[in-house]
Amino acid sequence: MPLSFIKQTEKPLPPPWKIVIVDDEKDIHTITKMALKRFTLDDRGLTFLHAYSAEEGKKILAEEEDVALVFLDVVMETDDAGLMLAKWMREVLNNHFTRIVLRTGQPGQAPEEKVIVEYDINDYKEKTELNRTKLFTTVFTALRAYRDIIKIDKARIYQERYRSGLERVISSTSSILEQRTLQQFFSGLLQQVVSLLHTDQPSALLQITGIGAIYSKQDYRVIAQISDDSGDDSIGSEIYQYLNKAIDSRCSIYEDDILVGYFPSQGDKVSLLFLRGIKNLNSIDRKLLEVFSGNVSLAFDNLLLNKEIIDTQEDLIYRLGDVVESRSNEAGNHIRRMAEVSYLIAKKIGLPQKECLLLKQAAPMHDIGKVATPDAVLLKPGKLDDAEMTIMKDHPSIGYNILHGSKRPILQNAAIISQQHHEKYNGQGYPQGLAGEDIHIFARIVAVADVFDALTHKRCYKEAWPIAEVITVMTESSGSHFDPKVLKALLDNIDLAVAINHKYPD
Repeated sequence: MPLSFIKQTEKPLPPPWKIVIVDDEKDIHTITKMALKRFTLDDRGLTFLHAYSAEEGKKILAEEEDVALVFLDVVMETDDAGLMLAKWMREVLNNHFTRIVLRTGQPGQAPEEKVIVEYDINDYKEKTELNRTKLFTTVFTALRAYRDIIKIDKARIYQERYRSGLERVISSTSSILEQRTLQQFFSGLLQQVVSLLHTDQPSALLQITGIGAIYSKQDYRVIAQISDDSGDDSIGSEIYQYLNKAIDSRCSIYEDDILVGYFPSQGDKVSLLFLRGIKNLNSIDRKLLEVFSGNVSLAFDNLLLNKEIIDTQEDLIYRLGDVVESRSNEAGNHIRRMAEVSYLIAKKIGLPQKECLLLKQAAPMHDIGKVATPDAVLLKPGKLDDAEMTIMKDHPSIGYNILHGSKRPILQNAAIISQQHHEKYNGQGYPQGLAGEDIHIFARIVAVADVFDALTHKRCYKEAWPIAEVITVMTESSGSHFDPKVLKALLDNIDLAVAINHKYPD
């Protein structure tokens, strides 16, 4: 669906054409203004700026933008003051757009042919020949030329900006399409739209308040935001007003300095983008947003579909994990706690977000091999004898054999975790006797998370341990059972791990 806008603003009146008169004779200023007082071109009148020397002319031209025409006297404070001013305009000020009409009362002082060629003068007039009719014709011709030059330059700039903008849109869309979670998607969307609208003002990111939200069945949810107070994710009444207007109109709205982007999906959800601080939204920006919005809508639909698949997959994994845990009389929340703690550790040791999520999804399958462990061994309340321990030690290999044939990344990593989570950092674990970094980082993380959960909760063979005792025992196993770096990440964030225990109680 293309991005359309609702904007109600009055069309501003066009500004007058700016004409600078640089002449040391006051009567010339007065006569010029009187002769041209009723002049208009394209419904635009004239406004005059006055300089009585070349130095005054320099100051005005350096400060004023969009000067269309300069009436320039040759002889002022020096015999060639006007010519030097013209040369300064073209070479120093780099102004090649403003039309220069040289007016002189001493033609022999500045020969017309030489002046036109050497000083980039657009017209040459003797003061005695400038009656009202010729003055009107001269101004009309000069302003029309200036107008057309500006149009050509704007078209060139437009094409360059649009081409550059399209390149940014393609790059931005590629970045958005790579996002795998809604939060990443909307964070990327905010960043990319701000970039598209403020490419020349990187500091604008700090000045703009932006909120990405999902609207579904009259319910808004903040997903990502850029604001002065990043800790506040509430939606104020003013923002509701604009979000609701976009929903009601079923299109994007742009009013004052606020833009609400409206991105519908094929389902019952709509993504909304709220941006404050958009001072100018020109035709190029709108076209770029149209291109961008079409890709974003497609990406959003694909993301929602992908999320549905992932949610279903995770639900199946957890339910399968629940089956395994229920056989061993352990609450199903064990796998949820262990997955969350594994994710916490992965984040704290600096694994990429994609890997952190993959670990969180795969970790619940770590004990899948226990489906083949006999109840007499699995549910024995006391210590296992050697024969029973041998049977128990088979479950990592059984789990690996169940999972490793899959080509799905989650199941491939779950197979590795299942096989290696009982390995020890010092090489004294099972089933392969791997040591140190030969053990996959996911398995080293799950080993810490699994033991932490086992010690802090009741099992058929033990009661829950106090957290202080858990910390002491696990610390003593640093470098032997556990990877020291992984264990430190847990212990440094023990409050967060305990909070996960409280979130998913037995």
